[in-house]
Amino acid sequence: MSRNEVDANIWVTEHVSPYDVYHHGIKKVFIHKETAFQEMAIVESGSSGKALVLDGKWQSCTGDEFMYHEPLVHPACLIQGRPKNVLVLGGGEGATVREVLKWDSVENVTMIDIDGEVVEACKEYLEEMHQGAFDDPRLTLHITDALKYIDETPLKWDVVISDLSDPIEEGPSFKLFTKEYFERIKAILSDDGVFTVQAGPVSPMEMNLHVRLINTLKAVYPHVHSYASYVPSYVSPWGFGIARNSAFSTRFEPEDVDKVLADKTTQQFKMFDGISLLGMFHNPKHIRDAIEKETEVYTETAPPRFFGKGLNESS
Repeated sequence: MSRNEVDANIWVTEHVSPYDVYHHGIKKVFIHKETAFQEMAIVESGSSGKALVLDGKWQSCTGDEFMYHEPLVHPACLIQGRPKNVLVLGGGEGATVREVLKWDSVENVTMIDIDGEVVEACKEYLEEMHQGAFDDPRLTLHITDALKYIDETPLKWDVVISDLSDPIEEGPSFKLFTKEYFERIKAILSDDGVFTVQAGPVSPMEMNLHVRLINTLKAVYPHVHSYASYVPSYVSPWGFGIARNSAFSTRFEPEDVDKVLADKTTQQFKMFDGISLLGMFHNPKHIRDAIEKETEVYTETAPPRFFGKGLNESS
C-alpha cells in the first residue's frame, strides 16, 4: 500500500534549473549557520540520512555518498598506479580523504579547505562519512585558500583531487573551475600525476557546465576523459573529469582492476570495482557528442556559474 502522508515540516529546496526544484524533507537540523564564506547546515533527512548542505546545495549524504566519493578518488589513484603524495582541494566532510587513505602506497594526503567552520562541523556531526580519517597520521589539514596553497607548495603531487562546492556566484569556489586554475594544478603535478575534478551533472537538461568544464580541461591537458556516476540524492548522474600529461587507457579489463585493488588497497569498497569502472568510463553518445562539439573555455574573466542558491524552508 502506498503512503500519502508527508512527514517532514522542514525542507531544503534545491533549485535544479529555472523551472525545476528538488525538495529534501528534513527530520532534524544539527547545525545551521552563516560562516565567513557560505551558509552551512548539517541535517538528518527523511530518506537519505545525514547530509551537508552549503548555500542551499546538497553536498553529500550518508545514504549514497559512496556513489560520489569512490568514483571521485579511485580512478585517478588506479591510473597513477602507486600514489604517495595526494592533494585534496575541498572535501570538508572528510570522505574524500577517507577514500584516498584506502591506498596502501599513500604516505601523505594533504587536504585544503577554505572554511574551517564547515570542517569542524563535519568532524563533529558526520563521523559516518569521515570514519576517523581526520585522525590518520598521514593526513595534513590546512584551512586556507586553495589557490594560495597551490602557488606556495614545494611538492609535486601524484594525484590532485578537486572536490570543491558547486561554482555558484555567491559561493567561494566559482573561480576554481577555470583554465587558469587548471594550469596551476598542472604545474604541481608529478611527471606521471593525475588530476580529477568533480564536474557537475550530466543529465541532458543540465550538462552544459560539465561539457564546458571538460573542454576547459582539454585546453590545458593533452589527455582528458569524462566519466559519471549516478548519485540518487543529486537527482542526476554526476560528472567527473580526469586529466593527465601522459596517455592512459579508458578500456579497463575488470579482472586486472580487481587484482590491483586486491594488491594495493584495503578493498573496503561499496560500489567500486573493475566492472563499475568500465561502466563509468563509457558515457552515452549524447554526452560524447556534446563534448566533441563544445568550444567554450571557462576563464577567470568568464568563469562558470552554477544555477541558483537553494532555500531552507519550514512548513
